[in-house]
Amino acid sequence: MPLYRTLRLKGDALPFDLERTLACGQVFRWEKRGNWWCGLFEQKPVRIRQDGNLLRFSGAPEEDIIRYFDLDLDLEGILSGFPDDPILLQAIDCAYGLRIVRQPAWECTASYIVATFANIPGIQTRLKLLCERFGERIGDGHVAFPSPEKLAASPLCDIRSCRVGYRDKFLCGTAAMISADPGWEERIATLPYNEARKELLRFPGIGKKVADCILLFAFHRFEAVPVDVWIDRIMRTHYLEEGERYSYDKIADTARQIFGPNAGYAQEYLFAARETIPDMRKK
Repeated sequence: MPLYRTLRLKGDALPFDLERTLACGQVFRWEKRGNWWCGLFEQKPVRIRQDGNLLRFSGAPEEDIIRYFDLDLDLEGILSGFPDDPILLQAIDCAYGLRIVRQPAWECTASYIVATFANIPGIQTRLKLLCERFGERIGDGHVAFPSPEKLAASPLCDIRSCRVGYRDKFLCGTAAMISADPGWEERIATLPYNEARKELLRFPGIGKKVADCILLFAFHRFEAVPVDVWIDRIMRTHYLEEGERYSYDKIADTARQIFGPNAGYAQEYLFAARETIPDMRKK
């Protein structure tokens, strides 16, 4: 039996809801086994569960848990800093405690390349097949995420067999560029938001939405606002003139104007609560 450690949540670590954080669709490779969530940190199996304000975990030191779940972030300060908007307040109440995790940059990039035009179960299937085909087995039923070098050297037909379809060439091409540029992550992390997004748009298969997902979930650029069909619908219904045509950037810029520098967090709460938000014009 693994030796479990405990972490009592207090101060900036509150609010925190493990279930809402891992099940909201920002990450795809965590698996719920009974009361435990099972995943990987630095290619090592991790198990974690929440009992009230107590986290029980194994496989990682406490500082890694804190960093991954961003438990030293003043989330309450971010949430209370949003405007008094009834739609967002409803979303916050619905998904209270959801935190944006710090995903590994390469895994996040590859995951969102294969995530285009797919639902969450479909994305999970593709990633599972990719890992089983190209990843290293590391115990406890886990397989490591394949390295960019491994995918860059693999035949496209082998990658396509993982049900990624036309995304095979994008995944392989981006893996090749990243393999040849070991400083890409550090460079992007230092750039202003717009320049960082331009840098990501150079990679095959990365458009504006995927770039914003990578910036939000891997680089913690909270001004990044990924606009998928749900956010598009919510913004058009409640914050923009209905019936008009709006570009991706117009919708994202409007979200930033309304919600401020942490608009990416507002987006994530709106997405998490998407099925509870009324589909009607705000009066």
